[in-house]
Amino acid sequence: MMKIKRAFLDTEDGQIHYRIGGEGEPLVLLHQQPRSSDEYKELMSILAQKRQVIAMDFLGFGDSDKPPRMYSIEDYAKNVIELLDKLNIEKASILGNHTGSFVAGEVALTYSERLNKLILCNFPNFGEQGKKKLLEIYSKGYKIQEDGSHLIARWLARYNYVGTPELNHRWVLDDLKCFGYPMYAVYAVANYCLNFKARLSLIQCPTLLLWGLEDVKQFENLGLAKAEDRLIATQLIPNTEVVELEQGNICMMNQMFEEVAEVVINFLDKQDLRKDTIYSVKS
Repeated sequence: MMKIKRAFLDTEDGQIHYRIGGEGEPLVLLHQQPRSSDEYKELMSILAQKRQVIAMDFLGFGDSDKPPRMYSIEDYAKNVIELLDKLNIEKASILGNHTGSFVAGEVALTYSERLNKLILCNFPNFGEQGKKKLLEIYSKGYKIQEDGSHLIARWLARYNYVGTPELNHRWVLDDLKCFGYPMYAVYAVANYCLNFKARLSLIQCPTLLLWGLEDVKQFENLGLAKAEDRLIATQLIPNTEVVELEQGNICMMNQMFEEVAEVVINFLDKQDLRKDTIYSVKS
């Protein structure tokens, strides 16, 4: 098993915790909220056998500091570049899941000269209604209850689909690190999502859209985004390929890490893309 180390990056807004391992072409992994780099614990062990892999905790999440102000997607993208600078990495590929996909896309736009390939996982097409629903569900953040009832509430929140008590425990630990603070990334996504369509068309690097179809259903069930709208990015980004994992849900980076690793490695090693082709992977 490839050894993954931990370290911290000092920034003007606080320390950023990150994990790093492997050698070769670098790949940065950006997590969803309210998770952390722990989302990629299993995936990193596989990918680090072929390349250098870095996963960071966004400020406000995991073991990174809480930022002194509300952060934006542009701020988080800047943090990614700060980390690459510290590690003396001139160019990297980036994979982002959910919230991380917005940040990854912004890096591809604003710092295009630093990017090789882009992987957007479960990248939602939020409209105005989706933005309102996003804030309605998540903007209140997690509140500490005097009787400790918030602990069992978080345990039960997603237990039916996380799969194992051990994985659920890891998710709950990430939840608890967010208690008593704003959900920084929710506001960042909400303020950014209505402009992303125009910005997507400016992305020029080879791009993979990786979808978990169970996750797509959950987006729709929550009223966040319509399932049929998920592929709009293929119409906007010039050099795009799509892979769909039929049983992939919000936990797929942990539950289906071998399948995800195979898709990611194939895409990163590929010299050309077959645009507008959808590969559906049964598991």
